[in-house]
Order: sequence, then structure tokens, then C-alpha cells
Amino acid sequence: MSPMAVAWTAFGCMFGGALVGILCRRLLPAHHLADESRDAVKLVMGLVATMSALVLGLLIASAKTTSDTQSTEVVQLSAGIIELDRLLARYGPETAEARAALRDAVAAAVDRVFNKGDARPIGVVQNTGSSSFDNFSNGIVRLSPQNDTQRFLRGQILQLGSELGHTRLLMYGQRGSSIKWPFLVVLIFWLVILFWGFGMLSPANPTVVAALLIGALSVAGAVFLILELDNPYSGLMRISSEPARDALAVIGH
Repeated sequence: MSPMAVAWTAFGCMFGGALVGILCRRLLPAHHLADESRDAVKLVMGLVATMSALVLGLLIASAKTTSDTQSTEVVQLSAGIIELDRLLARYGPETAEARAALRDAVAAAVDRVFNKGDARPIGVVQNTGSSSFDNFSNGIVRLSPQNDTQRFLRGQILQLGSELGHTRLLMYGQRGSSIKWPFLVVLIFWLVILFWGFGMLSPANPTVVAALLIGALSVAGAVFLILELDNPYSGLMRISSEPARDALAVIGH
């Protein structure tokens, strides 16, 4: 399900729970709503509210960390690509084929990730069988240094290429959701119970219904933000593609 669909489902469950609570208030015998009973319900609601707030905060922090980490890694990888291209340029004209292959590979990756919405990180060294990545790798392997400067640059190129490949693998390994769905399901269940209690303890009038509606919308909005942040390569809050596009604009020239 999309983040929007999950958020609307959560809203429906919470507001529905509130309406059921209002209905229960009307149907329950009067002694069930006595002060002692109301106090007990409030204590339970306080416990559920505390647990819900803790889990909600945990999920928000986890999703924000995922988004920030992926954004930082895109910036680092883009900077590394630029540095790798400059090292190849300094090596000499014999790296022209490798630089062209690097540009083609990065262009294809940027298009796949940021234009087509494939939630996979861009990379430099990738075992995909694509001709661009193969040509780039083969071009580096075929480099034959003729002097100390080229030997030094070749070592730097190989080291940087290995580091970029390691970063890409880390990004690829983090592409899945960091949100554990049981957490989210239990959280929504607690929130439904909480809104049910709100409805049962509140008088049935338009002001109360409007307040419950706004509250359910607000919490559903938080659920939406969590799921959006947890999918950094897609959705309304996707990470910026500018670092990768900036790198693409300067390499290979």
C-alpha cells in the first residue's frame, strides 16, 4: 500500500473508533459511566497514549534517520564520482573511453532512480551486466602506467572506485523499509483504542466530533510523514537529485 493509502486507512480506523466510542456512550448503562468507571478508563487511556507517543516518536526518528542517511550517501557518492572523473582526466587521454563509460553509467542510474522512480541508489561499480559499467571497469583494468605519476593515479583510481563501490553496496542494502510493519499495526491499534476512549468519555455534539476528526487527521498525517520519509527515493518527500545531476553535468568533459 502507498503511504497515502495507509494514512487514510489509519484515519478511517481512528475516526471510526471515535464514532463507536460515542455510540457506546449512548448505549451503556448510566452506572458504567460513573466517576469511578471514567477514572479507570482515563488511566488506561493515559497508559495507551504514553505507549503510542513513544512508538510514534521512535518511528519518526527511524524514518528521519533513514532519509538523512540516504541523502548524505547520495551527496558523498556524487562527490566521489566527480573526484574519480578528475583523476581519470589527470591520468591521460587513454582514459577517455573509461570516462565516457562512467558518464553513461551514471546517466542511466540517475534516470532509473530519479526519473523512473526505481527506489535503488545510484552506483559506480555494479555487477549488473550493463555495457556501460562493464566498459568502465574494463577501461580501468586495462590502464598501463608509463611513469610514476600514472602509477600513483592508477592506485588512487582503484582505491576510490573500491570506496564508491562499497558506498553503493551500503545504499543498496538500505533500500528496504526501515519501518517494521508490526510496529505500525500495533501503533494504529493503540490509536484506535485511544480515540474510542475519547469518544466514549465525550458528549456527542458537533464540537466534539470536529475535534476528534481533526485529531484523527493530525495523527494520520504523522503516519503519512513516517512512511514518506522511509521511502527516500520516491513520493512527495524524496531526496534531492541535484547532487547526482550536478555530478553528471561535470564528468566526462
